Amino acid sequence: MKALRGKIALVTGASKGIGAAIATAYAAAGARVVVNYRQDEVGAADVVSDIRTLGGEGLAVQADISREQDVVRLFDTAQAHFGVPDIVVNNAGQFHHGEFNSLSLLDMQQQLNVNVLGTLLVCQQAALRFPAQGGCIINLSALNSQQSTPGSVLWATTKGAIDTLTQGLARELGPRNIRVNALAPGIILTEGLLAAKKLNPQLKAQLLAATPLGRFGLPEDVAQVALFLASEEAAYVSGERVLIAGGA
Repeated sequence: MKALRGKIALVTGASKGIGAAIATAYAAAGARVVVNYRQDEVGAADVVSDIRTLGGEGLAVQADISREQDVVRLFDTAQAHFGVPDIVVNNAGQFHHGEFNSLSLLDMQQQLNVNVLGTLLVCQQAALRFPAQGGCIINLSALNSQQSTPGSVLWATTKGAIDTLTQGLARELGPRNIRVNALAPGIILTEGLLAAKKLNPQLKAQLLAATPLGRFGLPEDVAQVALFLASEEAAYVSGERVLIAGGA
């Protein structure tokens, strides 16, 4: 039985990594999926191709979620093709690893605009458009939203805001049967991690030593939890921050 049969899901930043894994998992579970991307048109097309190979329906839509007009267009396009989304995943994010004193104003603005403002704009459109029976919002937080490490203070700050947003919206939107939860991944092997951290053997060993399960996570590990939270099996789960960090 497909857990999301008849559902319409919109996943931001879904051209690769965790977003792509979530979009594909949702399609495999029966949902029609809108694959949002900002720049990686080829990656988004590949994800839609994978969805169709699974026998599902997918649609790639370009939009910069830090721009209100783009977010409105994203939802308008989704609605015109599939109908009103009832599952929305805020996965799009921007990360810059570096010492706090080296951060430029542009670094700060870019991460705040995408990670915080973008998530706010997407959540607002979702809440405005969800059908009468309710809906589900899943926000991507991070392990270090509560355990910031040197070099990731700005990222952790934006993800701390996501934790607060998740809890507040769960309370405000709950009476409309809108569930809001956050996923907090730890070390997940994505293109972003490899690009930002430039994993060398010493750093890899340190990160693995700090993870009780002794391995890095995979995008699919996050996708399976996102699938649960979007399903009816999680109908009484809201306002939660779910760690996916191998015991860290």
